[in-house]
Amino acid sequence: MVPLYVMASNRLEEVRRRHAAAEAGGGEERRNRQHAEGKLAARERIELLLDDGTFEELDKLVRHRCRDFGMEEQIIDGDGFVTGWGLIHGRLVYVFAQDFSVFGGSLSETNARKICKIMDLAMKNGAPVIGLNDSGGARIQEGVLSLGGYADIFLRNTLASGVVPQISAVLGPCAGGAVYSPAITDFVFMVDTTSYMFVTGPDVIKTVTHEDVTKEKLGGAMTHNSVSGVAHFITADDADCLRGIRKLMEYIPQNNRDAAPFRPSTDPIDRMDPALDSIVPEQSNVPYDIKNIIHRIVDDEDFFEVHEHWARNIVVGFAHMDGRPIGIVANQPAHLAGCLDISSSTKGARFVRFCDAFNIPILTLEDVPGFLPGTDQEFGGIIRHGAKLLYAYAEATVPKITVITRKAYGGAYCVMGSKHLRCDINLAYPSAEIAVMGAEGAASIIYRRELAAASDKAAALADRISEYKDRFANPFIAAEHGFIDDVIEPRETRPHVIRALRMLENKVDTMPRKKHGNIPL
Repeated sequence: MVPLYVMASNRLEEVRRRHAAAEAGGGEERRNRQHAEGKLAARERIELLLDDGTFEELDKLVRHRCRDFGMEEQIIDGDGFVTGWGLIHGRLVYVFAQDFSVFGGSLSETNARKICKIMDLAMKNGAPVIGLNDSGGARIQEGVLSLGGYADIFLRNTLASGVVPQISAVLGPCAGGAVYSPAITDFVFMVDTTSYMFVTGPDVIKTVTHEDVTKEKLGGAMTHNSVSGVAHFITADDADCLRGIRKLMEYIPQNNRDAAPFRPSTDPIDRMDPALDSIVPEQSNVPYDIKNIIHRIVDDEDFFEVHEHWARNIVVGFAHMDGRPIGIVANQPAHLAGCLDISSSTKGARFVRFCDAFNIPILTLEDVPGFLPGTDQEFGGIIRHGAKLLYAYAEATVPKITVITRKAYGGAYCVMGSKHLRCDINLAYPSAEIAVMGAEGAASIIYRRELAAASDKAAALADRISEYKDRFANPFIAAEHGFIDDVIEPRETRPHVIRALRMLENKVDTMPRKKHGNIPL
């Protein structure tokens, strides 16, 4: 009979052996290959992402159950995914990381269950989920079992949406059905030159459509950051990406019931900035950079931009004011004159809906001449896409403050956080022009007959344009009707906004009882 202490010793050795095997993953040679490609290993990524020494791993000893195609001879503890929880800035997060050194990071039935387990825990405990993606896709040897694993994850992504923040980092390949999990999450980070996403790869595209395209052009980080809008952030390398996620976590709450994290600041709440008085040009057709206003009014000039490279005619991102996180949506006169188009409408709508889902107040800086004209926009559905932004603002119940810096024309005025969409506080600079359209277009229509009969048409048009500007291209008529709560000096923007945020701190707004609305998708 074997003594109990010997059995215990053997079990202890077996525990240590299995833990070591799981931590080794695909082995040193494959990890070195990752390093040679400029990529970190899965566990190295988790170590950089989380606060030191806080990672607690789950399902470290899970093994796949596939016995086809020789897989019974290829069994590695953990099965290629590292899952668990830890802390970022002292706050609980759940994380999973795909280990490309084990079966190419492919998804199996068992490691899909690992992801589902931590997602279920995240929803029960109200904490964010962060996925570090680096995978060749579904494990072919398992057939429909691996596909079912993807579907199980997609379901949880959907159920968790608006309940806990979900963040995806694409740190290598992400192809086929695998792309849809990151696509459902709130924010997607990608790494320049080493990560890519696509539903169908270059080889299949060449066979079917005869298009010759590289992986980088088809689904590289800059493609998805600047062309498709699938990704929100592009980073230089894995370490930069993980630092970016930690930075994002400074602005977002744990769940849809918690407040976003407070960050103490020595920046005075009553700070005025005379430079703001001269940022907006006197001529309405001269561009300027709206970010110059954003940086000057937020705490410590610190603005964390989202979707920086896509739809640059609108700017969205996070900042702190009075130590509290806010979401900022701003038209960008320096690009396409700040017009709203298909992409910028979608970009703005998605950001507004995130902020509303997680109780983050929204500050809108408005300088919009209208929706971008053209057949491409009309045929592409600018009506439908523009309605998304309108819907998002109207639906949002968080504190909403709008500052009109210059143009607020036509339907775009209504869409960009107007008083009519339940915006709480609406302010305007003296340079604001709130009208159906620009003075030149309006005068040409209103005085069409008079101008046609005039001997000097140019002089007559100039007179009527001047008259229209004096009467309508200003903020005062809107203020007289209560559509603008106050006309302020630009230098006073920060104090006015902070006082409004403090006043709205306990705001409660409601929606009619319904299962959910039908946003125009």
